[in-house]
Amino acid sequence: MVLVEFHGVNNMEEHNTAQAEALQQLIKDLGIDTLSEDKQNELIIKMTEVLLKRIFLETMDKLGEEGREEYEKMSEGEVLPEQIEAFFKEKINNYDEMVQEIIEEFRGEMMNANK
Repeated sequence: MVLVEFHGVNNMEEHNTAQAEALQQLIKDLGIDTLSEDKQNELIIKMTEVLLKRIFLETMDKLGEEGREEYEKMSEGEVLPEQIEAFFKEKINNYDEMVQEIIEEFRGEMMNANK
């Protein structure tokens, strides 16, 4: 499927697969899966960008100033996505749940906008 290829989900951790599955379900619920592959890719990229921005902003807010400074220092060097995720999980209580809530909120907004 397009979404899996776009995100390289096969190489990500299990919870990211759950997030990708939630996005795949949203795509089906919104009827995006019936569009041409090019249109699907375009919409998936836009939806993913919005979600990533929301997750990033909420994450930075929850980190606080000290955590943001640590994150900035960390991201100046070569760092693996797994290391960044571990950092977020260490610094933010219930990080996975926070991300899932953002996805569910986005899903609800998209479903309401599609009515």
